[in-house]
Amino acid sequence: MLNNVAAVSYGIATLAFLLLCVLLLTSWRGRAHGLPLALACAATVLWSAASVWYAGTRAQPLLLALLETVRNGAWSAFLLMLLGHLKRERGLRPLPWLVGAVHALFLVILVLDTLGVPPFDAIGLLALVTTRVGLAVLGMLLVEQLYRNKPLHERWAIKFACLGIGGMFVFDFYLYSHALLFRGMDPEIWAARGLVNALTVPLIAVSAARSASWSSEIAVSRRVLFHSAALLGSAAYLLLMGSAGYYLRYFGGEWGMVMQVAFLSAATALLAGILFSGTVRAWLKVFISKHFYSYNYDYREEWLRFTRTLSMEGPNLGERSIQAVAELVESPGGALWIRRESGLCEPAAHWHIPPPSFSEPANSPFSLYLESKQWVIDLAEYADKPELYGNVEMPESLRHFARGRLIVPLILQGRLFGFVMLIQPRSRIVLNWEVIDLLKIAGSQAASYLAQQEAANALMFARQFESFNRMSTFVVHDLKNLVSQLSLLSLNAEKHRDNPEFQRDMVETVGYSVQKMKLLLQKLGRVPAAERPLPLAIDQVVQQAVALKAAFEPRPILDIAEPGLTVLADRERLERVLGHLIQNAIEATPKDGQVRIRLHAEADAVLVEISDTGQGMSEEFMRERLFKPFDSTKSAGMGIGAFESRQYIHELGGRLDVSSRPLAGTTFRVILPLHRQMMQTVDQAA
Repeated sequence: MLNNVAAVSYGIATLAFLLLCVLLLTSWRGRAHGLPLALACAATVLWSAASVWYAGTRAQPLLLALLETVRNGAWSAFLLMLLGHLKRERGLRPLPWLVGAVHALFLVILVLDTLGVPPFDAIGLLALVTTRVGLAVLGMLLVEQLYRNKPLHERWAIKFACLGIGGMFVFDFYLYSHALLFRGMDPEIWAARGLVNALTVPLIAVSAARSASWSSEIAVSRRVLFHSAALLGSAAYLLLMGSAGYYLRYFGGEWGMVMQVAFLSAATALLAGILFSGTVRAWLKVFISKHFYSYNYDYREEWLRFTRTLSMEGPNLGERSIQAVAELVESPGGALWIRRESGLCEPAAHWHIPPPSFSEPANSPFSLYLESKQWVIDLAEYADKPELYGNVEMPESLRHFARGRLIVPLILQGRLFGFVMLIQPRSRIVLNWEVIDLLKIAGSQAASYLAQQEAANALMFARQFESFNRMSTFVVHDLKNLVSQLSLLSLNAEKHRDNPEFQRDMVETVGYSVQKMKLLLQKLGRVPAAERPLPLAIDQVVQQAVALKAAFEPRPILDIAEPGLTVLADRERLERVLGHLIQNAIEATPKDGQVRIRLHAEADAVLVEISDTGQGMSEEFMRERLFKPFDSTKSAGMGIGAFESRQYIHELGGRLDVSSRPLAGTTFRVILPLHRQMMQTVDQAA
């Protein structure tokens, strides 16, 4: 009964693939890769027809095995053709040779088993089943590479073929893995194999109808090929170790089971060590690049990785620069030297090696050679043939650095910015033109990142000094005003020493000056805290500012039209601003002139008017020079008083207006927002 089911199953497969083959040779003639696909279908027709014969008679198993090998080889060749590995101009490629070698190995084992040659007369079935598992794994890998490396816009045309062909290889893997595990072929699974193969025909037919979009120009990425090669190698290794373990168990007698478990455990541990070995991974990458590609590097992947490493967040840009350059040649570590203003290339960072403690002069023959030639120096090659590098004198500390191998110059705008020394790579490298050019351009790119960081640090320090200098300038300006007040007092003391009013003003002015200087010393001795404006009765602030100028001539006159007005400000700074404007008015006015200060409200604002009858200013001066910092008409002036006054008034949300005419006096108007909440509280209390 089961034989009849198997015969029907494989018969359906025969008819399905025969129909697809006829369509490919007639209606779909001329489609891309139509003939190779038709040949693979024809091989499947022969194999499935032989399976029908075998299901009914159990005859000719050798012929069935040979036709199955032809069928697997035809589908593998079709996949290799789509991958582009069978083109003549591409030369010899390892992957087609590997597929052919596994098929040839199966045929050799089949012939030796049929002839009864020892030891295949005893383990022939195991070897045949194991090789068939390997063929199924190879087929799945080919399908995986074909689909993964297709561009997204072309996958719609190939995905059903990948599902169909991959389905055949997946079922083969299941069938023979089950046979390997249970030491025999399951008849029911074998019977269902034909029907499963028949179900793949519609999928392959849909892809064949879309074959106009197929392309054999598939660029297999190095990453995919690396992982595929690692997976294939691991599968082959496990199959080989499994066969050896079975051999140990079969011939080991009482110790067979123990030997098999111990051997397989050791083999698994060895495989894990190999897969996690950086040296093995580096060797595999170099091997794939040398034998599967015309260039050693996938420049898109390498540049994305290089830029991503340099652009990572964090302060350790020097270490990341070494890492980015080192990974191009699989070097496990290195050190970085950067040229400083001292005239030395000083060690700036190290990665996976002890920190170097020596510097190199920027004008040494070695540094000048790196700057002029911009060559990558191979220390091993220099030791044998120094004439290749112009017999330049190599520093002893670099030449005898532990495991040092490559020196990569960092060139920025034609000058030597620094250099990177890499230690011995994990795998053997050949410094050809491609590797040297890549290291040189990588060094220049790393130099630009490092220079940008150096410039950012320099700018940060410059801003800190600028902030300090700006604060010092304001402090000096305040000290100058205090010195002016005290100097004026000392000049007038002899004349008005017996005047009680002058004595009272002098004591008040000296006390204020002492308090002011104490505050300035506090500012210089600590980091200033952020100011918080508080409600102030501005009439009190104005009165204090005017009182401190009472000893000057002409003496300022204060007119408070509306007392009790309140603003939000810092008392000390607001008093300094008003005092500066009053001081300027006094200095610009002759002794017989007049300086008047008037305080009143205007709409929702407080207005402080400071008027004088002095020399006045022109429109051009007010527009271009009045509020320009560090520009003063006074011989001892700092030129920042008016600038600071306007800046602070703007910070409070107000404005500083000025009107003046030459020889007609000047009026400054300080307009500040009225603090309404305080005003409402005062009104309610009244």
